[in-house]
Amino acid sequence: MILVELRKLYRRPRTWVSIALLCALPIAVAIFLATTRIGTGAGQGPAFLTAVLADGSLFPAAALAIVLPLFLPVAVAIVGGDAVAGEAGAGMLRYLLARPVGRTRLLLAKLASLVVFVLAAVLAVVTTGYIVGVSLFPAQPGAASVVASVSGPPLSPGQVLLRIGAAMLYVAVSMLGVGAIALFLSTVTDSPLGATLGAIAALVASQLFVALDAAISIRPYLPTRYWLAWIDFFREPILWRDIERGLGIQAVYVLVFLALSWANFATKDVTS
Repeated sequence: MILVELRKLYRRPRTWVSIALLCALPIAVAIFLATTRIGTGAGQGPAFLTAVLADGSLFPAAALAIVLPLFLPVAVAIVGGDAVAGEAGAGMLRYLLARPVGRTRLLLAKLASLVVFVLAAVLAVVTTGYIVGVSLFPAQPGAASVVASVSGPPLSPGQVLLRIGAAMLYVAVSMLGVGAIALFLSTVTDSPLGATLGAIAALVASQLFVALDAAISIRPYLPTRYWLAWIDFFREPILWRDIERGLGIQAVYVLVFLALSWANFATKDVTS
């Protein structure tokens, strides 16, 4: 069943269009940076956009910072929202369940497909960012083969590579929280658009409350609160506090919404 869902994911033009658009945005930003050589001020715009002018090997991190706040979670919400509701909207869900396929097995297959999409999207963004970064922002001849960390001390190329990999995994886990919310909503409604918009609305509300001082009491428990904690991987030494909290919060959201998805889907009266 998992292989069937992966084939569906592979054959859908939406999958490749989403990944292509995610990769196109960092490319466009890189072209503007390479043309103007103007970075961003402190605290303004995505992280690392000024640092990449001196060393393009950091552009994968900048690419993650560019797509994370909006474009990547929207793409994940679309895939997650379509997982079950898309089958119901097309009138295929009851035929799928009429075959010797249990509801739990089908839901797990949908989840596996969502995980693969998240990993593929993050990997595509990082890979594209690295190729574009080293092509448009080559290291200057004679420059030291180290990169300044966010906190100042230098990082070797090997350290940069390892920390980019860690950042990729962190971002992927964060997006699984989004996917779990969208998957749950996909079991509630037969409208893929409704499930997608519901997940996006939840994320927009979370972003609003994170920035609202009056909501400080609930801020640590919001799904988007620690999304940018992966930047701490590029400090020397690494600051683990927010990274660990971010992983813990996402684990809770994933487990809770997957349990809700299973509970709702296992007892749902499927008529379409």
